[in-house]
Amino acid sequence: MRDFFRPGRGPTLAGEATIATSHPLATAAGLDVLACGGNAVDAAIAAVAVQCVVEPHMTGIGGDCFVLYAPAGGEVLALNGSGRAPAAASVGRLKDLGVSTIERTSPHAVTVPGAIAAWTKLHRDHGRLPLERLFARAIAYAENGYPVTARVALDWAEEVPLLARDAGAKTVFLPGGRAPTEGERHAQPLLGQRLREIARDGAAAFYLGRTAESLVRFLYGLGGLHTLEDFADAADGADYVTPIVTSYHGYDVYECPPNGQGLAALMMLNVLAGFDLSEKLPLAERVHLHAEATKLAYHHRDALIADPAHLPYPVEQLLSDEVAHALRGRIDMGQAGAPALWHEPEHRDTVYLCAVDRDGNAISFINSIFHAFGSTRLDPKTGIVLHNRGASFNLIEGHPNAIAPRKRPMHTIIPGLLRRGGRTVAPFGVMGGHYQAAGHAAFLSGMLDRGLDVQAALDAPRSFAFNGVLEVEPTLGESVIAALAAKGHAIKPRTSPLGGGQAIWIDHARGVLHAGSDQRKDGCALGF
Repeated sequence: MRDFFRPGRGPTLAGEATIATSHPLATAAGLDVLACGGNAVDAAIAAVAVQCVVEPHMTGIGGDCFVLYAPAGGEVLALNGSGRAPAAASVGRLKDLGVSTIERTSPHAVTVPGAIAAWTKLHRDHGRLPLERLFARAIAYAENGYPVTARVALDWAEEVPLLARDAGAKTVFLPGGRAPTEGERHAQPLLGQRLREIARDGAAAFYLGRTAESLVRFLYGLGGLHTLEDFADAADGADYVTPIVTSYHGYDVYECPPNGQGLAALMMLNVLAGFDLSEKLPLAERVHLHAEATKLAYHHRDALIADPAHLPYPVEQLLSDEVAHALRGRIDMGQAGAPALWHEPEHRDTVYLCAVDRDGNAISFINSIFHAFGSTRLDPKTGIVLHNRGASFNLIEGHPNAIAPRKRPMHTIIPGLLRRGGRTVAPFGVMGGHYQAAGHAAFLSGMLDRGLDVQAALDAPRSFAFNGVLEVEPTLGESVIAALAAKGHAIKPRTSPLGGGQAIWIDHARGVLHAGSDQRKDGCALGF
């Protein structure tokens, strides 16, 4: 087994087009589409479709999606492909049913999946090649099988007890009663059929007709409140929204607006912008600053970020200089502050990818089923495993993120995009559930404060102030960890790496694309 903490390669350099994903087969599918005349949107859809097959614990067509798309010479578009709660869902209704917490395997954790609505809308508006072409490799892997990689096998094995509790999941994901090991082939023929139907009929194949009917029956049998109307309303439910932006050292950082946590990433950057985080600052001090900024931003995230229709404060106020200055003043360089309040469940399973095509279009794309294998609820008639993003809702009346009819929950999955002078400089993203907002800030600081290249910025040792402790990867080094403990941080060594990530730096002056991919996963970047 390789050491997932210790990467060591350089960025992939290309002159025309490139794509970076968390799995080699997905990257190859995207590159093939780029080479055959497809654009960045086509490549992203082809790649994520493959990931829904070969990384089934991380993502799926029963999940959600967010996108930042920067067409060459145009403005950045944000697409919200996150699902909504059923119309019958409310705090009162769930409490009447005896539900006090929305558990990860509960049918109430399943919002109507938004990924396919987002893919098909993005493809209709900005794609170039037909969906049949884009899904070809994903369908082949689903129907004929694919080899399981080392990292996928490692993560898969951890979820055996939960998978065994659902009959559909056990049949599909525990063939022979166990998780596949590295190098074994795995297939999902029913998923291949669903992809064929979506390629032929678009979003209707998922949200209308037999598939929707089966999913609603399945969820109803588990005690869910979903209806055919909920699914039908979601068929065109992905929304173009206005990105949110802040400035960091002369660069414009774009994120999707709430209900995603991109706002927390921008708040962190606003706080960090007032400090010198260059190589002159010792590593322990940089980690300490990052931890304290994380606590401040995430405290506000958990209290305030929700469905945009329920936000208690405007985004502009939270990104103001006044707020950044006030938060910055709460940081003590010599002492760890009190931990922020955390109300959301931990989640970490997502795929992120990015691509730049030969025309200069760039895309930042993220797709998720929330926890590993989502809710672990797999409809045996359709082969679709359903996400559990609704577990992010709480049952506190009056809270911005309380469950309510047709409401979107707070999301952790966030694509990022960097621009300067009106030109796209880098699509980027970091996987890892809660860590993502903190990861965006750390990645950008690595490049813009320390001058790291895109691969080195992804590879840099990670830390995360989470749940009252400071999680640290061992590559930070014993002396740095000791210095952090001396400041009062409760150190928690990581036994698995913090997330993953991909990014592409566009060197406009030289006409070169620098693509980075995270070896904490099975990251792969290719180009031509």
